[in-house]
Amino acid sequence: MSESEPIAIFGGAPVPNGMRGAKKTKSAALLSFNRHELNQILSLYGRKVAEGEWRDYAIDILKDRAVFSIFRRASEVPLYRIEKNPKLARQQGAFSIIAASGHILRRGHDLAQVMRVLDRKLRLV
Repeated sequence: MSESEPIAIFGGAPVPNGMRGAKKTKSAALLSFNRHELNQILSLYGRKVAEGEWRDYAIDILKDRAVFSIFRRASEVPLYRIEKNPKLARQQGAFSIIAASGHILRRGHDLAQVMRVLDRKLRLV
């Protein structure tokens, strides 16, 4: 399994795309997070869970984009959504961070740069 191979999610359990019964399509590779992107997102998520800020997440693979939603509590609306939209890859960048209010906090081509808006450290002035 390579770094760029997407991870398909069936019935809540991640299954590699090369597994039997899963169809490998070009559009599925564009509409899901690859292993490297998921590692970056889950690394930030794990730090925020350890700090007590976040408690739950959801991954949605839609027709036109992949969405990683972050919740403070499972019964609430997501605090943030990390979206990968390949249609915007050539213009503004495929990745965006969207707040609960619907405002786009940051958009760009590099996921690590985009996620910095969520991982800001407090500064003593």
